[in-house]
Order: sequence, then structure tokens, then C-alpha cells
Amino acid sequence: MDTKPPLPPFTRESALQKVRLAEDAWNSRDPARVATVYTEDTRWRNRVEFPVGRGQVREFLARKWARELDYRLIKELWAHDGDRIAVRFAYEWRDDSGHWFRSYGNENWEFDEHGFMARRFASINDLPIAEADRKFHWPLGRRPDDHPGLGDLGL
Repeated sequence: MDTKPPLPPFTRESALQKVRLAEDAWNSRDPARVATVYTEDTRWRNRVEFPVGRGQVREFLARKWARELDYRLIKELWAHDGDRIAVRFAYEWRDDSGHWFRSYGNENWEFDEHGFMARRFASINDLPIAEADRKFHWPLGRRPDDHPGLGDLGL
């Protein structure tokens, strides 16, 4: 069977690595790539949507990134224990009318023994922002290692 290291139980170091791998994948904005880190029967809660399984997750992500343009995300480890990780995050995006938003949230993740995410529960709030108030300024894709994190940005 395939695995998605690092595997549970998580240490602080392996949880930090798992969070950064998730951030990198989501910043790719590639639904097929992102969906591969979830179990075949993964269960999500994301705002008012409740995707079940990789196929529904892939469809959800395709809709999300078609709507949330110029998407840039930062995730930060909040806590970990055994096979669970909690993160806080913020991402910036614009709609097709050019209006910018910063979305804040928390996620609770549960992994199977092979390192695939079986459950993802997200709570998210959107804040309209002026383009001049954006804080995430890197080329689309992976956040550079030297870019400040959420705490450094006061978020």
C-alpha cells in the first residue's frame, strides 16, 4: 500500500512537515494533486459543503480555484496529538470582479496509519480587503521559505 509520509503518530517536527506539505500542495491549485493526499473515503466539512471521497474533493477544489483567483495560502501548526493535527490558516484571493479577500480559518485533520487524511473539518471566515492591504506577495505557487508566516505578519 502507498504511504504519504510523514506518518502518525506525529512529533512536532513531523507535524510541521505535514502542514508545510499541505500548504505547498494547496498553493499548487491542482485539484488532482491535492486530492491524492486524502483517503479514498475521506470526509470533509468545508463551510456549507460536505464532500465525501477523493472524487468529490477534486470537484470541490476545481470549483474553489475557478472562483478564488490568485490564491495564496499560509498554514500554521496549532496543535498535534497522535494521528491528529490542528492548523490555522489564512489565504488571499480575488474574485472575477477584482475584489480582494483574506479568508481566515482553522482546520482539524485526522490521518490513517498510512499518512492519508481521512477527515478534514474547516471553519472559514472571509474578510473583504483592499488590494493595497494584501500581505501575501509571492509568485503563484509555493510560498518561498523566507516569506513571513502568519505570526510574523500579525495574522
